[in-house]
Amino acid sequence: MTQETRTQAESHAARPRGRLKIFLGAMAGVGKTYRMLAEAHRRVARDEDVVIGLVETHGRSATAELVTGLEQVPLKAVEYRGKAFYELDTEAVIARKPEWALIDELAHTNVPGMVPPKRWHSVEQIRDAGISVISTLNIQHLESLNDAVYEITGVRVRETIPDAVVDSADEVELEDLTPDALINRLKRGDIYHGEKIPQALANFFRKGNIVALRELALRKTVDEVDTELHDYMQAHHMAQGKAAHEHITVLVGPRPLAARLVRRGYRLAKRMQGTFSTVHVAVPGAAPSKEEQALLDEAYALTRNLGGQVVELYGDSVAAEIIKHVNETGTTLIAMGQSARSRLEEILRGSIINRIMRETTNIDIVVVADSHEEEPDATSGPSAP
Repeated sequence: MTQETRTQAESHAARPRGRLKIFLGAMAGVGKTYRMLAEAHRRVARDEDVVIGLVETHGRSATAELVTGLEQVPLKAVEYRGKAFYELDTEAVIARKPEWALIDELAHTNVPGMVPPKRWHSVEQIRDAGISVISTLNIQHLESLNDAVYEITGVRVRETIPDAVVDSADEVELEDLTPDALINRLKRGDIYHGEKIPQALANFFRKGNIVALRELALRKTVDEVDTELHDYMQAHHMAQGKAAHEHITVLVGPRPLAARLVRRGYRLAKRMQGTFSTVHVAVPGAAPSKEEQALLDEAYALTRNLGGQVVELYGDSVAAEIIKHVNETGTTLIAMGQSARSRLEEILRGSIINRIMRETTNIDIVVVADSHEEEPDATSGPSAP
């Protein structure tokens, strides 16, 4: 390590971790980037050191005008399949050491092969260096809402961000527009241009989609406020902050439903200001196939990504192991899927759900319906700010 690098590292270590402010919206075009840039100008007027790490104007003239007068850290040119792309230069932002960096579209995936692979990874590194960040995000990119967004829009969003990143934000500000106002903005060409407009109106920007996604964004903002209130009351030893701890146990098997169950368990835990764990019971002599193990591994990875704990139990009786575990761990709610057993199997071997209900007390049970989805060749849908 050179003396200069050592000095920079010591300087970063001495600075507290940077703050994170997110402008959250239901969809592209509600004005998140515009608001972010307007705030940057207000901070500069107060003599705060603000730079642009990366801003996507998407050809919107009003947004582009606000870029003028703000310092831009040079972007990193990356070649991919013979074309040049320009991505956020994480190291350059850290070397510049501003108070605040504007970094648009938090859920963006970088060009393949680039390190780090995700823009939110860069934001975490920049915050670790003591630099505060202002960013933008559409509600559809939250990992825990992936199933809900699919059910609303018919589009399976592939570009997601761990909820923990948003939960770590110091401030989440909702940028909101009514559905009619957003549709009018789209028709005027303020969001997309040319042939993209009728395509968007017929697909992602249908009024029903906007209404539902707007509600998700409003709920997420309320959840963040509730979390702040709970933390405040707990820190000040107020009654609500000392309420009984809630723990959700999510029961999964090697089925496609497993990931859906994990997301539901996380959302329940978040709403109840509690914690969650994902539990799988392995029966001796019944090893999962390669495909089944992949489904379990996906559920485990998702659990850790959302801040939960993974627990694997072993025993001849699935129900007995679950009952023992939830009683020992203080579980207050169980989230599980519909039984995969046939009616004949339940008659011969008994219903796992019924036995758990009989042999546990003071534990609520949520049974999540299976979803047989036929996904279109969809990616992330429109993700511009």
